[in-house]
Amino acid sequence: MNSLDELIESMISGNRRSLGKIITLMENDSSSCSYIIPKIHSKTGKAHIIGITGPPGSGKSSVVDKLISYYRNEGLKVGVVAIDPTSPFTGGAILGDRIRMKKHYTDKEVFIRSMATRGSLGGLSEATGNAVKALDAFGKDIIIIETVGAGQIEVDIVKVADTVIVISVPSMGDSVQTIKAGIMEIGDIFAVNKADIEGAEKCIMEIKMMLDLSEKKEDWVPPIVKTYGNLEDGAIELYESIKEHHNYLIKSGHHEKKRVIREKTELLNILQNMFFKNLYSVISEIEIEELARIIAKREKDPYMVIQELMPKLKNLM
Repeated sequence: MNSLDELIESMISGNRRSLGKIITLMENDSSSCSYIIPKIHSKTGKAHIIGITGPPGSGKSSVVDKLISYYRNEGLKVGVVAIDPTSPFTGGAILGDRIRMKKHYTDKEVFIRSMATRGSLGGLSEATGNAVKALDAFGKDIIIIETVGAGQIEVDIVKVADTVIVISVPSMGDSVQTIKAGIMEIGDIFAVNKADIEGAEKCIMEIKMMLDLSEKKEDWVPPIVKTYGNLEDGAIELYESIKEHHNYLIKSGHHEKKRVIREKTELLNILQNMFFKNLYSVISEIEIEELARIIAKREKDPYMVIQELMPKLKNLM
């Protein structure tokens, strides 16, 4: 048994330190995932994965903090992946996990990890999905992903989470942004946070109107819950709504359907990454540059160029 196998075994047996090392390894060296994931895949699929998204400053971390407390009161083990902006200096997460949800940091049954977006075009990085798998294999009952709340990452959360919570705040003008981002299509539960400030009822009305216009048609009608920042008011209603949605997924069969879609997406992403990784073994960057110039000069079109490249591309995989 090599040292990586020992590390994986240690993680599966409940060693927090080994879990942290495994996540770091997959985050920093994507090639290690092809060895680690097959070793832990059979132990995944048990956790309820919750995605929490919304605009910056909407109080997502405060909501997560309360949810952790409720789950811990039930005796459930919780993992949190907090997606943060990427530092331009280190490539790591700017915000630290000790700052967020700090009262849970010493709880051995709560594992909180800050992860950087790593320039993944605003979306969730591949490392996020792998970290969720590691937490699942580690034995976490609940895994919460809190997004940075900007761009494509808000929509991408639906590819990983079973239940998606969209948090809005009155008077932030995020209703229009919500429409643009297509978030109304991914939200299973909507929380209007800081609902004690002016404009809360207007915000709720706007969400209801947008839900009525939504093309998403299911038996589940997304509830709209009021929460109040650092106060406990409303948090229990949100917690109960999450449980109700989870029960709905199981009873309706949507839970299994969601997971099949998720695995299909991951499979296609892996195939795509493998294709591009191997592409440069048959055609150089300089050749691609030259072909781009030829297309730009209108000497050839992209489809003509691809047809000419087909003999080289056939054996890429």
